[in-house]
Amino acid sequence: MLTVEHALEQLTAAARRITETERLPLTQALGRVLAHDLISPLAVPGFDNSAMDGYALHVPDFAAPPAQYIVTQRIAAGAVGQALQPGEAARIFTGAPIPPGANAVAMQEDCTLLGDQVQVSSPLRHGQHIRRAGEDVAAGGIVVAAGRRLSAAERGLIAAVGLAEVEVLRPLRVALLCTGDELVEPGQPLGPGQIYNSNRYQLVQLLQALGCVVTDYGIVADELALTTRILREAAADHDVVLSTGGVSVGEEDHVRAALETNAWLAMWKIAIKPGKPFAFGRVGEADFIGLPGNPVSTFVTFVLLVRPFLLARLGVSETLPHLWLPARFERRRAGDRREYLRVRLEHGHAVPYANQSSGVLTSVAWAEALAIVPEGQCIEEGDPVRILPLALLTQ
Repeated sequence: MLTVEHALEQLTAAARRITETERLPLTQALGRVLAHDLISPLAVPGFDNSAMDGYALHVPDFAAPPAQYIVTQRIAAGAVGQALQPGEAARIFTGAPIPPGANAVAMQEDCTLLGDQVQVSSPLRHGQHIRRAGEDVAAGGIVVAAGRRLSAAERGLIAAVGLAEVEVLRPLRVALLCTGDELVEPGQPLGPGQIYNSNRYQLVQLLQALGCVVTDYGIVADELALTTRILREAAADHDVVLSTGGVSVGEEDHVRAALETNAWLAMWKIAIKPGKPFAFGRVGEADFIGLPGNPVSTFVTFVLLVRPFLLARLGVSETLPHLWLPARFERRRAGDRREYLRVRLEHGHAVPYANQSSGVLTSVAWAEALAIVPEGQCIEEGDPVRILPLALLTQ
């Protein structure tokens, strides 16, 4: 069996980066991948300004500052003050420009107003509470580097340098197929031996969270001619075709049969639990990924393998941080597959859902993270285990 690392290496090595771009209003660019380094046309802040509400001071000697300063003016944000002389002060508010001559700001909590003079009760230092021009962003500097998925903070930063549009990579076009005669859409009556199609709804959400444009082909019946036709149609105008079920070795696994006669296909057994069966190949110019049909296996293999592959196609290299927490469980017998337990974080411990079956989707909805039990390793209660927060894997 392939290790998780080996499978991921092969997937990302095979990822062909999207190069087509489009310009979008900044308001519509959340989660999109920046196509080029974004250069700031100006400095931020554009002028020295006050970091506090208080008093801007002209301190002639910081070793022996005056006991009191004469207040000569009031400067609000958006206003411009007059130059200060030694021993003078200006009432100033956060974000307001520092007037010429001012070399420190005393915050108002440290000041007492005595008529037209202000007394400062705390020691002063040069440049105190002054935000210097360009200390956030230098004019001509890189604001956001190419290949970044734009977060809310990065959109705010881009807005701060005055840019209303950005050039981003076009979104990946993904076709989604859920195969199997046993599947029925929610809202329809179940027949004997049938189940509702849960994979469709979790995968559409996960794909859209990555900015993909999803064409949902719904349920594809277990019929070779139909499966072959839909695969060809989907591959013709999509970057990736993603399916669940139908890639095993059974007589009704028509996705595999259709691909083996029409495309290049590799069948992998990955040392992962839940999961293991995984298909990767190409139909025409489209990549093909076949996921296992059990809903937990579908979820885990998507977030650990498919998600990094799709990001790699967009030129995004992502290193997810791991947490280490003591286990509130044990694994007395070492397995030959790396196990990803659905856990919650309770009182500083990783607590697993009681039923870790690959068909129990409740465990995913309940969980806050995946706890990693390495292959060939036993776990005693209290042992440190690596944790992957689900919030990082589903955005």
